[in-house]
Amino acid sequence: MKNLKPYLAILQVLLFFAATVINAAPARWRTVTADELRKLIPARAPVVKENIETEFRTASGVTDGKGKFIAGVVMITAGYSAEGKYSHFFVTQAPIKMGNLSLSPGEYVFGYQRTGDDAIRVSFYRASSGDSVGDFEAQINRKGHLVTSLLIRPPSSGKGSIQVGRFVWDYWAD
Repeated sequence: MKNLKPYLAILQVLLFFAATVINAAPARWRTVTADELRKLIPARAPVVKENIETEFRTASGVTDGKGKFIAGVVMITAGYSAEGKYSHFFVTQAPIKMGNLSLSPGEYVFGYQRTGDDAIRVSFYRASSGDSVGDFEAQINRKGHLVTSLLIRPPSSGKGSIQVGRFVWDYWAD
């Protein structure tokens, strides 16, 4: 039995390093399923002091397969104080960056305004308070003619994209 101790020690070290490598492996993002979206997207989004109805058929999202999600949905804002300011509810469980804007995990709302024929200004706010987080410009999608309420594409090598209408912007996630 004494002769096995060095081998057991080596085995423990190898298992430790194997576990470290497995946990350090980069996340492989994918589009979420409808069932996963139903768990993420509320029927009524909590925005400031209101609960604004969401349109589930417009929901879109991605996951890293390790329990982190990025998702969004169109809100039905007619009759709410949000009308004209923001139109989408957005949740991220991973830190992401869009343009010059960094979002920590949390719930947000965003809206947009046309700045020209080929661009919109996208503005993000904290859902709980309505406080501005920042804004950036998105460009018209010239790669295709797909028009969509909201489409969140999974990141590849850390870079994904989000599309609203004909306009698209990149985001980066770990």
